Amino acid sequence: MNRSALSLIGVTAALAAVTGIATLTGAGTPEAAPAASAARLPVERSTLTCPAPSDSDFATTQYTSFTPKGDSAGSDGSARLLPAAGQDGKAPKSPKGGAKPVAPLKAAGKPVTATTRSTDAPALIGTADGALAPGWTVQQTTVIDAGPARAVLGTSCAVPDSEFWFPAVSTASSRQDYVHLTNPDDNSAVVDLELYGPKGEIKTDTGDGITVPPGASVPVLLSTLTTEKTDGLTLHVSARSGRVGASVEAIDAKAGGDWLAASADPSDTLVMPGIPADATSVRLVVFATGDDDADLKLRLAASGGEITPAGHETVHVKSGMTTTVDLGDVTKGEAGSLVLSPSGTTGSAPVVAALRITRGKGANQETAFLPATEPVGDRSTAADNRGKGSTLALTAPKADATVKVTTSAATSGGEPVSKTLTVKAGTTVSLSPPAPSGKGTYAVTVQPSSGGPVYASRMLALPQDGVPMFTVQPMPDDGGLVAVPTSREDLSILN
Repeated sequence: MNRSALSLIGVTAALAAVTGIATLTGAGTPEAAPAASAARLPVERSTLTCPAPSDSDFATTQYTSFTPKGDSAGSDGSARLLPAAGQDGKAPKSPKGGAKPVAPLKAAGKPVTATTRSTDAPALIGTADGALAPGWTVQQTTVIDAGPARAVLGTSCAVPDSEFWFPAVSTASSRQDYVHLTNPDDNSAVVDLELYGPKGEIKTDTGDGITVPPGASVPVLLSTLTTEKTDGLTLHVSARSGRVGASVEAIDAKAGGDWLAASADPSDTLVMPGIPADATSVRLVVFATGDDDADLKLRLAASGGEITPAGHETVHVKSGMTTTVDLGDVTKGEAGSLVLSPSGTTGSAPVVAALRITRGKGANQETAFLPATEPVGDRSTAADNRGKGSTLALTAPKADATVKVTTSAATSGGEPVSKTLTVKAGTTVSLSPPAPSGKGTYAVTVQPSSGGPVYASRMLALPQDGVPMFTVQPMPDDGGLVAVPTSREDLSILN
């Protein structure tokens, strides 16, 4: 056998060993392998970022970490949160022996909590692996019980990405909106911030090329980016290099505030599930991300079916511009979900959207945000639920759906409880999750089992001194399962 033949055999063997997709089929004749479907398998590693909580002297922050049971076949794994560095890249001071993990999780199916009252509590970067990675969720809930910023601020810690859209931000004098950028990786990330108002993009002086050091978090006050004082803006966060977790902290001087999570990816159809029944004011903020204007119809999916909000049948959104629509007390005492879809007059165009929701009146107002969210998919979890303060909202805009709702064992013990229910097409079901036995914080997991797509959110109400303080978290799919293509050996790639 000559050297060329030996070399070819060596290349073939190497390809088979490294890629796992080369082989001899039949009588030594290369044949194309049939297409194989992708299997859905549990993820082996998850990363989350939690923004720095409030620096108020009256703030108490609770972190709740939770991984549902059921996905991973193994039992080993870890899930922990560690302090991020500041914007100077320096790690926060810690006792000898290094920083201690916050709310480290040791087993799936039972939440773990940690609490801080520190005014300089840092942002956190978390990693879960092994059996604790699939569906790992961390909720950060801050209660500010006094002062002008009294509020409940809640957020699900963010999955790092390279792009985020935040409709409903503001640079108005009555608001203080910070975007928190946290880099979980070992290399610096470079991020651009763009603001869009009712007339298009707003010129910013310092929004380009913001460097976020490795393992660090950088907060940016949006009103420092421009001299324009405008309410109802859209913030676009894009990473030129690297990736970040991004969340917006929005505080109103007279109406409390909350964390604003990113909107679902741009689409011509969006769902904002779970407007509280007692909402006194709802404001819709929409931005058209594409080259075409968007003409959308508005529908409210209530308990009895879809209705059209009076006087708000459609909305026109110009390309590259933000449109704001005041819907008032659109729910009229009945919880519902807002559905945006193409009106059919000019085709479809992608948009992002969010709601600013107000409960209470006068000096007893509180504000929260509900961005458009992705459907639940396989499963979704809200980690921090307490006593009677949680309300789960489920909507199925296209077709009937069957959903299993499971509450975990509480932190002080007890057993999980499950309930299966049907969500009719075009309706919203609002319910208090079935509380588990035991006391303390518990998690709520939503799993669709049949039917059309389901969208979900969880409202956590913690009223105080006549103020209906609350926060709302959208519940998209937790990403615990990912599609992994099935491979087989195939020598035809050498042809």
